[in-house]
Amino acid sequence: MSRPAVGGPAISKTWLRALERTAQIRGTPTRTLPVVVDELSETHGEATALFDGAESLSFRGLAIRSNQYARWALEQGIEKGDVVCLLMPNCPEYMAIWLGITKVGGVAALLNTNLIGASLAHCIRLVSPKRIVVGADLAEPLTTALAESLPTDTIWVYDAGTTRLPRIDRSLESLSGDPLAQTERRPLTIEDRALHIYTSGTTGYPKAANVSHFRLMQWTHWFAGMMDVVPGDRMYNCLPMYHSVGGVLATGAVLVGGGAVFIRERFSAQRFWQEVVQSNCTLMQYIGELCRYLLGAKPSPYDTQHRLRLCCGNGLRGDIWREFKERFQIPQILEFYASTEGAVSLFNVEGKPGAIGRTPSYIAHRSPVELVRFDFVAEVPLRDQTGRCLRCDAGEVGEAIGKIDLRRATNGNRFEGYTDSAASEQKVLRNVFEGGDAWFRTGDLMRKDGDGYYYFVDRVGDTFRWKGENVSTSEVAHAILELKEVKDAVVYGVAIPKTDGRAGMATLTVSPGFDPAALKRHLAERLPTFAHPLFLRIASEVKVTTTFKHQKHDLVRLGVDPSGSDEVIYFNHPDRNEYVQLDSALYGAIQNGQLKL
Repeated sequence: MSRPAVGGPAISKTWLRALERTAQIRGTPTRTLPVVVDELSETHGEATALFDGAESLSFRGLAIRSNQYARWALEQGIEKGDVVCLLMPNCPEYMAIWLGITKVGGVAALLNTNLIGASLAHCIRLVSPKRIVVGADLAEPLTTALAESLPTDTIWVYDAGTTRLPRIDRSLESLSGDPLAQTERRPLTIEDRALHIYTSGTTGYPKAANVSHFRLMQWTHWFAGMMDVVPGDRMYNCLPMYHSVGGVLATGAVLVGGGAVFIRERFSAQRFWQEVVQSNCTLMQYIGELCRYLLGAKPSPYDTQHRLRLCCGNGLRGDIWREFKERFQIPQILEFYASTEGAVSLFNVEGKPGAIGRTPSYIAHRSPVELVRFDFVAEVPLRDQTGRCLRCDAGEVGEAIGKIDLRRATNGNRFEGYTDSAASEQKVLRNVFEGGDAWFRTGDLMRKDGDGYYYFVDRVGDTFRWKGENVSTSEVAHAILELKEVKDAVVYGVAIPKTDGRAGMATLTVSPGFDPAALKRHLAERLPTFAHPLFLRIASEVKVTTTFKHQKHDLVRLGVDPSGSDEVIYFNHPDRNEYVQLDSALYGAIQNGQLKL
C-alpha cells in the first residue's frame, strides 16, 4: 500500500465507512436531508434526537415539527429559492425550523446571534429575505438594526417576548405535523440551494456562502462514517448552530447515524465536563481554542468520568494536543480541515499531534489538494514564466488550493460560491497547472511533510514582512504560549512610520507572575530575532469570535499608542535589548524616526 495509506486496517476502514455513507447520495438525487430525517423518524421513532436542559425532540418529534414549519413556510408564500433568515440561539428547535423551510424549497440564512447594528443589517440585505424568524430575546436588536426598513409581517418571533410581532410558535399550533402530501411538495433535488451560512467576518463584513442540499448530504454522511456513529452515541455540541460545524456536522452527522445530540447554548469551560458526564455523551465537537480554554480551567472530578470515545474538530494545536488527550483521557482525536464554502478537506484519522490531516492515495482523486508557492508581498500564488503556479516541495510553506470540479459532479470538490459573484470569483485561481483548470484559494498557508501530513501555518494576510523576512503570526503565538505565565496570545503586524513592512505586536493575557524579561529569554531559544514581537500589550482579555478566532482588526486599529488605552505596552528596546514600558516620550521617538528600529 502506498505511503499516504499508512496506519493499518482500522485507518482504512474509517475512510471506507465514509465512502460507503456518501455513496448513498448519488443514487437518489431527490433524497435530501429533510427526507432523510423523515426516514429516521420511521426507523428510530421516539428515540431522542436533539435535547438540552429544557427541551427534547425525538426523531419522530423532529419530523413532525419540521413538517409544521414546512406548512408555515407554504402559508407565508415561500417559493422555491426564497430566503428565510433565522436568528436564534442554540436549541433543538433551531434545526427543526431550517429543516422545515428547506423541505419545501426555501433557503434558510443562518444569522450570527452576536451581530448587531450595521453588520446585522448588512447580512440580512445580502440575502433579501422574504421572512425572518427571530428568538424573542433577539427581537429588539434585530428591529433596531433594521430601523423599520422591512414590512412588519416580515419578522416572526419564536417564544414569548415584549414585542407585538407575530409569533411563529403560536402559528404552528394550528398546523399539522403529518407527512407532507404530494400536492404540498416542491420539485427539489440535491443540486438546489438549502442554506446560506456566513463567513466569520473577522475582517470586514461577513459573506453569505451558498450551501446546496448536496453539501448537506455530503457533510452529514461523510462525518457519520468518519466518526462511525451508531444509535447509542450522544454528541456534546456547544458550538454555534449558525455555523457549518455546530449546526450541520455536529448535529446532522450524528442524527444520520441514529445518535442523539446534546445542545448547549454556548461554551462554558467551568460546566463543560460536568455536562458531558451528565448528558452521557460519547462524542464531542471542538473548534479553535476551546481545548486550550478547557486546559486552563481548574481540575475537577468530572475531567475523566466521561464516556467519550472520540473528539472531532479542527484547530487543536500541536503544542497542547498531548496534554489535552492525556489530562482528559481522550481515546481518539479526529482532527480535520475544511471550510463552509471551500473545495478542500483533510482528515487526520491517525491522530498525529499537530497535523490537520492527509489524504490516502486511493481517495485523492475525489478532492485534489495542492500547496503552491506564495508571493508574500503581493499575497498571491507565484507563477513561472509560462504563467503556471509552482508546487511546493516537502517542508515548504505555500497556499493550499483545491481543484474545483467544473462539471459539478457529486464529489466533494465543488465551489458553490457566495451570494456576491465578485467575491466568489476572487476565491477562484484559474489556469493553475494547465489551461482552463480552476482551483479554490483557501487563503491558508500550510506545509506538508514527507509522509503527506499537512500542517497549518497561518492565514494569508496574517503573515507579515519585517526586516525583509516573513513572520508567521501563528508560529510566534505558539512560541509565546509555551511560556506558562501566558494564558492567551494574539500576534499581528502594525505599521510604524519610516519603516518598511510591519512590526510585530502581541496582545497577551497573563498570570500575575508574568515577566517580560523571561518572555524575551524564552523567545530567544525558539524564534529568530526578526520574529520577536517589537511590542507587547498586556490586556485583561482578548476578544474572540464565537468560533474562538481572535478579533485582530480592533487591535491593529488600536496600534501602539500608549495613550489609546489604560493597558500597559512594552517595547523591545533595540539599544537596551530588553522590554521596557512604552511611555509617550518613547512613543514619540519611535513615531518621528529618532529611534532606529
